[in-house]
Parts: sequence; C-alpha cells; structure tokens
Amino acid sequence: MKDVRRCAWAGSDPQMIAYHDEEWGVPERDPRALWEKLILDGFQAGLAWITVLRKRDAFRKAFVGFEPAKVARFKERDIERLLGNADIIRSRAKIEAAIGGARIYCEMEKRGEDFADFCWSFTKGKVLKGDGRTVPAKTELSEAVSKELKRRGFKFVGPTIVYAWMQAVGIVNDHASTCFRRKA
Repeated sequence: MKDVRRCAWAGSDPQMIAYHDEEWGVPERDPRALWEKLILDGFQAGLAWITVLRKRDAFRKAFVGFEPAKVARFKERDIERLLGNADIIRSRAKIEAAIGGARIYCEMEKRGEDFADFCWSFTKGKVLKGDGRTVPAKTELSEAVSKELKRRGFKFVGPTIVYAWMQAVGIVNDHASTCFRRKA
C-alpha cells in the first residue's frame, strides 16, 4: 500500500503505519479495550505515541492483559515491580493512576454501569466526524468527558489526552479528508 494516502502523522515508521491503518479511529465498543486505551493514552502524557506503541506489548504483560479486576488488586509490591520494569514507562504517578482507574472501572461495573456504554454515551453511540482538514488538541466534548472522568476519580485524563483517546477509539473520526481510512 505504498501509494495509499494516509494521515500525515502516520509517517513512514512501519509500526505507526500499521497502527494508523488497522486501529486508529476504528470504533471500539469493548469496555476493557476502551479502558486499556485510556490508560495507555495517560501513559503517553508528555511523550510521543510511538514510545507507548513500541512498549504496548510490555505494558500488556506488566498489567496482566489490562484486566481491570486484576489491576485493581495491585499493591505497593506491584507498583515497585512496575517501577523496576525498564520495558514500560516508569512513572509512579501514571502507574498509580492506572491502578486507581482499574478500581473505578470495577466500581462502575459493580453498580451495573458498562464502561463502553459510559464512553459512548457522550455521543449517543454515534461516531463524530471531524472536518478532515484540521485536528484540534481538545474540544468542548473532550473537556466534558475529561471533567466527568476526573469527577469519578480518574487521573491523567485532561481534555487533550481524552481527545487523543476519543480519536484512537473511533468516537471521533479525525482522519484527513485525503486519507484512505476516512470513509472506512
């Protein structure tokens, strides 16, 4: 697919191209996968996405497949183990945010609230489409979602992180107007 037109951010790195072509902007409806991507976007804060992408398999192993019920049971010894793992991003605040986020996810589940339904409720289950020419860093919607996530206790969910996550999980289609994935 050498002559295929893509979003400029995909660049020429094969891993980024595969991510762009196969994952980014594809509507995700699985609650666990939505939570995993939210956590990974939090780990990206201050870094390039390629850094997280290259470490994603190590993250999945370190965080036991991003199974919220398992991560929610992590204790200080698990935090220390993660801080010693050079294959992931070793930030105590981000690790603690992931564990806290797992606990919140589990609390929501216990109350009968599906995380996917919660995530998609902001758009009534519909994919929003950007104009294909400009990509904002944040929007009024990402500010509202961020505010609600923070109210629930999630961390590393500012409006810019949330907007990037909304793009990644396909809540927003921000593929460029010239990108072959825009209409997919």
